[in-house]
Formats: sequence, C-alpha cells, structure tokens
Amino acid sequence: MTAPNLHGRGHDDPHVHGHAAEPRPTSGVPPLRLVFWETTKACNLRCQHCRAIPETERSQSELTTDEGIRLIDQLAEVTRPVLILSGGEPLYRADIFDLAAHGRDRGFRMALATNGTLVDRAVAQRIRTTGFSRVAVSLDGAVAKTHDAFRRLPGSHARALEGLRHLRDEGVSIQVNSTVARHNVQELPRLLDLAMSIGADALHIFMLVPVGCGVTIADREMLPADEYERVLHWFYDQSKTCGIDLKATCAPHYFRVRAQRIIEERKQGDRSTPFIAHGTRLKAAPDPAGGRPLSTMTRGCLAGTSVCFVSNVGEVYPCGYLPVSAGSTRERPFSEIWASSPVFERLRTPTAYLGKCGACRYEAICAGCRARAFSETGDYMEAEPFCTYDPATDSTPTV
Repeated sequence: MTAPNLHGRGHDDPHVHGHAAEPRPTSGVPPLRLVFWETTKACNLRCQHCRAIPETERSQSELTTDEGIRLIDQLAEVTRPVLILSGGEPLYRADIFDLAAHGRDRGFRMALATNGTLVDRAVAQRIRTTGFSRVAVSLDGAVAKTHDAFRRLPGSHARALEGLRHLRDEGVSIQVNSTVARHNVQELPRLLDLAMSIGADALHIFMLVPVGCGVTIADREMLPADEYERVLHWFYDQSKTCGIDLKATCAPHYFRVRAQRIIEERKQGDRSTPFIAHGTRLKAAPDPAGGRPLSTMTRGCLAGTSVCFVSNVGEVYPCGYLPVSAGSTRERPFSEIWASSPVFERLRTPTAYLGKCGACRYEAICAGCRARAFSETGDYMEAEPFCTYDPATDSTPTV
C-alpha cells in the first residue's frame, strides 16, 4: 500500500472506545503510535513503485487468521496504536473484516489501506459496519492516464474514485495517498483539488523510496533534492489555508522546511503559525468512531521509534520501506522485539546519526529518511541523501 499515514500521535486518553486503560510502555521504550501490517502481498495491480513486489495469489506462508489474531493480542500487550491493515491489497484476504473486528474489540483504532478498485457499495458498507476509523486509497495521478500507467491497470483510476465515493456515501473517513515522483509531480495542485472535491479528510503525499519495485524505477523517477525542496515548500504553503489534513510522508525534512519558514515569517512579524507540529484544520478532529485525534504530527522519520511495520509473514521492520528486520513474531513476542531489538535501539539513539544528519540542528524534528539513507549507502543511520540543507553553512539564529 501506499500505506495510510494516520499518525495518531496526539495526546493519549486513558480509555479508548470504552475499553480499559492502555498498557503502560516499558520504561525507556518509546510509546508505539502506529503499526502497519502487510496482511498479504497478493494484489490485482502491478504498480511500478510498489514496496511489496506484489503477487497474483495469496502465499501459503503469510500469517494465518489465528496468527493474525495473536499478533493483534501481542500488540495490545504493549499499547493500542492505530493499526493499519495494508498489502498488497488487503481486501484479497477473506478474513480481513474478522481481523479488523478483533482489533476494534481489543481497543485499536483500525484503518485500511487499499487501492480502492475492489470497493463496491457492498464492500463499503462492510467497511463501515466493521468500524474502520479511516480508509486510505491511493491515487498516483490527478488524471486517469497518469495513474493507470503507473498502476498498470486501465480503468484503475476511475475504479479508485468510485471506491472513494462509495466510502464517503457510507460516512467513512477517507484519505487520499499519492506517491510523488517525476511522472506526477506537476499534477499535485490538481490532485489536492480532486481530494477536496470528493470530500477526502486528508491528502498524504509519499516521496518515492527506492525499495521493492521502486528500485527499478528510481533512476528515472526519483525527484532531485532541489525539486523535493520545492514540493515541500509548496506543501507548507497549502497547509496554511487548506481545509483538509495534509501530511508529507517519507519526507521528514518537511519539518525542517516548516521550521525555517516559520523563522522567516517571524522575522517579518508574522507569528500566526505555531512551532508545534501540526496536521492542519483536522489536527484536533476526533476519530469519527470516537476516541483520540486521527491526524496529529510530532516529527519527521518515526521508523522504529513510534512506528513499525509487520510483514505478511510476521517479520517486524522499522517501517515498510526499510528492509532491515528487527525480529519475527513467529519466533519472539512482539513486546520483546519492540523493547529490545538492536535495530530499534540504534534508531532510538540520536547520537548514532552519521554525516550531516548527525550535525543538523533540526535532527530532533526531522531525523532524515532512514530508508533512503539505507538505500543509498547500506547504513540506515547515514545522512538523508535527498535533503539540500547544509548545517555547516546555517547561521540562522534560534527563534
């Protein structure tokens, strides 16, 4: 999936949907806010950028229904984060609604990340009655030609839009995800207009990470660093006036851009934008199903610190784009992996950052994309390779 980045990282209430108080995190271990579970690799699309390298059929090795229920129970022993069921295409799993219902019963806010092409009216109704808090549907172009070519299925753009409208008709909160690369970067303004016109609650842009299928298109599709910078400045401009939630994902230096813009605004006497990381107008909006806010943000890369990814076979990773396993839930309890994996411990040590990320004044709010650093250098603690900022030349005073 282009996974939904709900980032429910706001204030934690002691109760969720009437359930008992959440487990307290182990001392010294950061609270887990967001878990992506790749329920299957099976998918009806063959997207050029897919992290998963999708398969036509479900694999015999993926977690069974019983193993999936145990995974949810193990997560509940640690905390109850937003749990996103993704793929592949999660609707390929006949038990996806049973798994989601179990998550809701355990007090999770459940989200679904889908390509939308299988969401007819009946499926949308089932999604609503199951109690998903939000559904993210991927649109990788404002127009059909762009999206369909990237997703390799004629008509997939129209079918995704139809799925989104069915969900909105059912009163389900919808989010549009879009992977940004050379082929569609000029369509971003139109994509934002489209998201608002269909009643989406959020638009999350995913800056391409060269992993999975994305490796083969990186040379021709990756935006250069200066173009990333331009897009992030545009995104900040939209965030100040846009009526829906905007989030730049796999682009942690957005938080550095945002801070720099606020500093410049304050030099001009404009103090209207707080330094507190924001969603936009939805930053305080509650989960439609009740409970805590869906869309609040704290900082850039959260891989292994507040976020993790569980593969279809139970391997735990810092995020879906960083292929460095922290352990298998088939071999160790999730709580042990989250608390003591050497991979996670290294990611939680800011002094371990290398290169310019290690010297950056914005490290605490950015942290650089650990997945792109790994793809470029083989070391996930190296500098973010698609950031133009040079800390050695920055003389901006602290505001």
